[in-house]
Amino acid sequence: MSTFFQSQEHEWEDLGSGIKRKIVGHTDNLMAVHLCFDKNAVGHPHAHDIHDQIGYVVEGSFEAEVNGVKQILKKGDAYIAQKHFVHGAVALENNSILLDMFSPAREDFLNKTLTL
Repeated sequence: MSTFFQSQEHEWEDLGSGIKRKIVGHTDNLMAVHLCFDKNAVGHPHAHDIHDQIGYVVEGSFEAEVNGVKQILKKGDAYIAQKHFVHGAVALENNSILLDMFSPAREDFLNKTLTL
């Protein structure tokens, strides 16, 4: 990955169910990923064994859930899901965008991207 990221040089990866993603940048210890949601698209509840995650709302709004607690998040808000915390989100508006940050980097995202 380059030292700089220019969005127009990278394609969105369609994940299905109204969600697409684009890796913004990464090191071995940190990764940033844009996720764009259609209205009512669901990031299903899940947990990570080794990754801490912060989801920052860039555009739109979400109903986010972390460890059973739900909250409406709008542009500029974020949720924090430490490893083993169950978390998920539902987009409340079309073109709602999260900037997900992971530590360490998600090798599974990188391996999938490299094979496209």
